[in-house]
Amino acid sequence: MPDAIVLNARDTVAILPRRTDAGADPLGIGVPLPKPVAGGHKIARAEMKAGMPVIKFGQVIGTATEDIVPGTHVHTQNCVFSDHDTDYRIGVDLDAAKAAVPRMEPRTFLGYRRPGGQVGTRNYIALCATVNCSATVIRRAALEVELSGVLADFPNVDGIAAFAHGTGCGMAMDGPGFPILDRVLWGHATHPNTGAAIFVGLGCEVMQVARMRQNASETGSERFHFLTIQDTGGTRATIDAIKAKVLELLPQVNDVRREPCPASELRLALQCGGSDGLSGITANPALGIASDMLVGLGGTVILSETSEIYGAEQLLLRRVADETTAEKLIECIRWWERYTEMNGGTMDNNPSPGNKQGGLTTILEKSLGAAAKGGSTPLTAFYAYAERVTAPGFTFMDTPGYDPVSATGQIAGGAQVLCFTTGRGSAFGSKPAPTIKLATNDSLFAQMPDDMDINCGDILSAGVSLEQKGAEILDRVIAVASGEASKSEALGLGDNEFVPWQLGCVM
Repeated sequence: MPDAIVLNARDTVAILPRRTDAGADPLGIGVPLPKPVAGGHKIARAEMKAGMPVIKFGQVIGTATEDIVPGTHVHTQNCVFSDHDTDYRIGVDLDAAKAAVPRMEPRTFLGYRRPGGQVGTRNYIALCATVNCSATVIRRAALEVELSGVLADFPNVDGIAAFAHGTGCGMAMDGPGFPILDRVLWGHATHPNTGAAIFVGLGCEVMQVARMRQNASETGSERFHFLTIQDTGGTRATIDAIKAKVLELLPQVNDVRREPCPASELRLALQCGGSDGLSGITANPALGIASDMLVGLGGTVILSETSEIYGAEQLLLRRVADETTAEKLIECIRWWERYTEMNGGTMDNNPSPGNKQGGLTTILEKSLGAAAKGGSTPLTAFYAYAERVTAPGFTFMDTPGYDPVSATGQIAGGAQVLCFTTGRGSAFGSKPAPTIKLATNDSLFAQMPDDMDINCGDILSAGVSLEQKGAEILDRVIAVASGEASKSEALGLGDNEFVPWQLGCVM
């Protein structure tokens, strides 16, 4: 493992891969550290005067608030958020991005083929609450079915997923929140990992079950079923009615078998949370290599968390495939600036306290590392939150950085598997699409072995190449897509991470 890591020749800081004691000379230039510095944190490798930019990844991550000499710990005490590069040179790296698509031998996974051409990696019965008022009945029904033991008789059914949430009423039908919730609910009900769906409402809410009936009538599918608490006879009667419908559906949902499907059918969601200073050095770029490989196989990857690519959007725009996608991304960034200002926040509200403890100082630094998950291939499409993802290749979906909200949108868009990098540790899972968690460092992987699927810390500690780790990640994605349980699935995570983005007035 190196004593200090320099990511770009322009960088004015280096990253320490491990805790380094006072008196050590990690830069190797005869400049001892005046005090201990934690692993993942930055030290100056060049003199910076107050007001000068601090450079990491070859990009501006902030501004020095005081004179900084080499060997000094660079963090929140002497570096602050600042303006970033907005010289949007649209498409200038597109040819290089096209050349970055690797040539791959065809690969397959064992998936569930659905009527209409969808391919699933899991097979759930979904209970979808149209409103918070029906959240308890779907959760209780799902629990009672699971406790009954009946699912053991249907080995091809992965379980009952209860998609409960805290909205659906007290909202304007012509406001921004209504179409979002509509897309989220319908996206989960029609998800390739869903074998059948039961919509449950109260009866008088804004997001009416009738809305879902209309959506279903447009598809002509027999996978969807509907009831309301008021028409069914109250809470207990509705729980019993849901359970009866589930028992009726189980044989037909179970009547499906995995079969070889091309990897081009996979849509992989990319997430990071609980990040640290090593996220942008190990797990994120390794996941970027895996993303490129999946694109080379004809598949789709979905980068999201708009508030956490802020400051790195210019890198995405350099490899955008067309002007329309570029314009959508730029307008999205401007919307987020207005949105945070309107709500009394700033785009630098992130990193979180845990991120800062792990060595990340500003959102610009975090974003530059987070964007590495998207690899190097052309950006082919931009999607609104929870919009159905149809284009192959590297795509972007507008979501908040808050992991449950972001992942809910990606899954509603059709992602069948999710990869989640973390440096501080995360207890995250998702349904109906499984989550694979990637640790950025050895100590986290050893500390949370039941939660972490892959250790990316050996990129530094054992000299494993990014290409090797990317291939390992892709292998795990295909294995999980074929039915292997991820760590979060084994722990039973995913029921409480369904969190639709709630926009607009609560009335």
